[in-house]
Amino acid sequence: MKVLIGVDGSAPSQAAIDWVKTWEWEPGSRFIVVSAAPPIVVYASAEVPVPATMLPELIEEPLREARAIVARAERELADAGLEAEARAIEGDPREVLVDTATREVADLMVVGSHGRTGLEKLLIGSVASHVVSHAPCTVIVARKPGPNPRK
Repeated sequence: MKVLIGVDGSAPSQAAIDWVKTWEWEPGSRFIVVSAAPPIVVYASAEVPVPATMLPELIEEPLREARAIVARAERELADAGLEAEARAIEGDPREVLVDTATREVADLMVVGSHGRTGLEKLLIGSVASHVVSHAPCTVIVARKPGPNPRK
């Protein structure tokens, strides 16, 4: 089985990693941990000049952060005895996850959910909602543990 796990360094993406670690997987299952690095858009103006020497550093920072996130997740899965591969990919998280699942012919995708609703969901968008609607495979949306309302 090939499982793609979307991570962004947040508590909800940690919930996705934790869910994967607790599940019993068939022998030979592979895990691909993906973090998307949205491209940086720099607007130059006379009021806020950006030195040209800073541009490569600004552009590289999101990708460097995504690499660190997937490396941590890859180590955590390896420590749990799971064969994992880390990938940091530049682009919109929604498209990166769907495109990677398609290209890899993933059997399953696991993502976290921030639980945004209303205006916040409309303005920021929901990666999980987009992935559930557009992924070529089954998607599990893990939520960070919270208080049990039944207790």
